[in-house]
Amino acid sequence: MSLELRELISAPLAVPLSFSPDGATLLVRSDRTGSMQLYTVPVAGGELQQLTSLDEPATGLFLPDGRVLVETDAGGNERTQLYVLGEDGALEPLVVDPRFMHETPHVDAGGEVLAYATNRRNGVDFDVAVRSLATGDEQMFEIGGYSFVAGVSPDARYVVAMQLGAASGDSDLFLLDRATGEIEHVTPHEPPAEYGEVVVWADDSRSFLAATDAGREFAAIERYDLSTREWTTVAEDTWNLEVAGDSAGHAVEIANVDGYSRLRVLASGEEVTLPEPGVVESVVCSPDGRRVAFAFSSLVSPHAVYVHDVERRSSTKVTDLPPPAGELLHAELYRYPSFDGEEIPVFLFTPAGEGPFPVVVTVHGGPESQWRPLWGPSFAPLTQYLLSRGYAVAAPNVRGSSGYGKRYVHLDDVRLRPDSVADLASLHSWLAERPEIDASRAVLYGRSYGGYMVLAGLAFQPELWAAGIEAVGLGNLVTFLERTSEYRRAAREREYGSLADDREFMLEISPGNHVDRIRVPLFVQHGRNDPRVPVFESETIHRQLNERGIRCELVIYEDEGHMIQKVPNRIDFFTRAVDFLDEVL
Repeated sequence: MSLELRELISAPLAVPLSFSPDGATLLVRSDRTGSMQLYTVPVAGGELQQLTSLDEPATGLFLPDGRVLVETDAGGNERTQLYVLGEDGALEPLVVDPRFMHETPHVDAGGEVLAYATNRRNGVDFDVAVRSLATGDEQMFEIGGYSFVAGVSPDARYVVAMQLGAASGDSDLFLLDRATGEIEHVTPHEPPAEYGEVVVWADDSRSFLAATDAGREFAAIERYDLSTREWTTVAEDTWNLEVAGDSAGHAVEIANVDGYSRLRVLASGEEVTLPEPGVVESVVCSPDGRRVAFAFSSLVSPHAVYVHDVERRSSTKVTDLPPPAGELLHAELYRYPSFDGEEIPVFLFTPAGEGPFPVVVTVHGGPESQWRPLWGPSFAPLTQYLLSRGYAVAAPNVRGSSGYGKRYVHLDDVRLRPDSVADLASLHSWLAERPEIDASRAVLYGRSYGGYMVLAGLAFQPELWAAGIEAVGLGNLVTFLERTSEYRRAAREREYGSLADDREFMLEISPGNHVDRIRVPLFVQHGRNDPRVPVFESETIHRQLNERGIRCELVIYEDEGHMIQKVPNRIDFFTRAVDFLDEVL
């Protein structure tokens, strides 16, 4: 029996953002009304109390004085502005200039300063502003490049900023000293290495923790000591580790084990028991360190908020949102050999009943990202709906995916891009050998870079795929780089290649330059306000295929950007996409 797509997509999600100063209340983000808005909930659990009812999705955090900072953009354009929520529910401007971005806000434990990253100097480079919450005075640190705020010391003297490097898989941390105005590079390294976007300060402001894969294959947690200016290892594993915490020195380790999460309190070494195999996100600690809140989801459970009591060593689900009705199915994790013997992880869902089943292959975006077994709004509801209608679903982590070490993540860099596309052909061969799969009815689906992979598969492997569904995809790597937002170009060139040095190669591997090879139906979605992948990419593919007589449907949402943030638009897109699949297959 088919599940209801509308009910699956409308299943509300909730994630924690921060604890109130007294630790009794959580600020939560939930889409229960159709877009992500701000709510509060007691740490013991209870009803969500809505704080914002904006036209656009919002996020935010508690300020140490109990007020709520609100971060929101306009129509998905990602030019985020910062406000304070007034007692009457109105937004009071804090940092507002709609021409520019103001993001990754962090506040010290005492509520003296707000640090955030902004590109308002020239629209391209991101610097860090440190703003006095009492006077509004700002101190600017010109970092440049694509930079973020990673944390503020409890005594409000220091800010740590993370900056993406020039090479793929490379980043750096900088220590900003408010007293001297100095910017100190604290992560000199060779060869490329990544440092986490979040640091956790000790309560005495003399050291901080950060995740890094410098000098190793998988990311570990290290401590930087300001007195010695040295790094020491705190925790390491055979999988990537992340660190989360607060501005008072409480820290939690999150391990990514083949896509599944493992959560551990660093101070005690206690491993937190999770409801089932799944993924932990958005981890925050209470000011006194007694509680850890996190979002948990799995393949069959939408994001819910849990609070773990560190002393009692027990966790409680504190958001009581209605789950989707019906029988939901898990996936099996396999590895298949690609053309060169590389083992590629793939999660395979198979529906109930007799096969062979048509199969939808979903490719994640990024490309430095990973398909993980969680309830994400962009695909999990569609997965369960497809399963209920007799489709199998395969989710590979092709080479270049994160989560499997530095070697693996660099296997698709620039001139190696075609090898990741070749992983799709090898997956098709592996699926074809499985008796429960009908590989003659194999479909590609993906968003963003995953959209590029869909188009590349249809163009360079036209004999393998029966149809495609892609959203905000890159049809032409050159026109994409030329038209993407200026502040993103350098960050994307490090992965795809530079316009100066790799133009001819990028044109060669761009599926938009080989549309004459595409011969199967395609469904395309885009947001008009997308600052990452310009809508030009989808409009061009749509026009080119229609001119050749190949069926191509295009839907553009005028009030969305790179992601589909609003539930009604998500329902509309997925409904159209599944109707399209049913018809063309």
